[in-house]
Amino acid sequence: MAMNLMLMGLPGAGKGTQAERIVDEFKIPHISTGDIFRAAMKNGTPMGLEAKSYIDKGELVPDEVTNGIVKERLSEDDTNVGFLLDGFPRNMAQAEALEVMGKELGKSLTAVINIHVDPESLMERLTGRFICRDCGATYHKVFNPTKEEGKCDRCGGSEFFQREDDKPETVKNRLDVNIKMNTPLLDFYKENGLLHEVDGNQDIEKVFADVKEILDNLK
Repeated sequence: MAMNLMLMGLPGAGKGTQAERIVDEFKIPHISTGDIFRAAMKNGTPMGLEAKSYIDKGELVPDEVTNGIVKERLSEDDTNVGFLLDGFPRNMAQAEALEVMGKELGKSLTAVINIHVDPESLMERLTGRFICRDCGATYHKVFNPTKEEGKCDRCGGSEFFQREDDKPETVKNRLDVNIKMNTPLLDFYKENGLLHEVDGNQDIEKVFADVKEILDNLK
């Protein structure tokens, strides 16, 4: 049976790591929207050129163009054994379009895996990073602190800074936007009996063991 999968999870939930493992283990192509957009533009496909016209103007690519690029990619032969969708669909209009193209191509979703981590833990993960101003060494308050507080292990510097992306208000805003975007999708896939929740608060190996167990039972 083809494994037609979709992976969901908030920023910092460890989606990228799990995507790599799923693709290696089950030998299916990883369809990340960022990658297929770049490929479609580089190869000059009709949808790729249309997407480029929006991106060049700094505008958001409309759903119908994004849907078209995903459909082009899902029409390729390497997805006959299955695929892992990552970063699509991002809203209900795209989810509905995916259902239609799945039926047309005979490649409907088998399962949706959501790596769930509570937002408080994600705040800790995502805002903990800090960088030495002198040598650029990167640390994390919880997972990788300096050996001696306030002193860089590498150069002994004592000045540290946080990137804008890692500041609490930026992270909270990003999480809020993603929660708002993901909630209707999670409800939709739950209603359709496709959603499988995995606890992302565990270590990477255990998260993957849980994902693998779900997928092995689908075969």
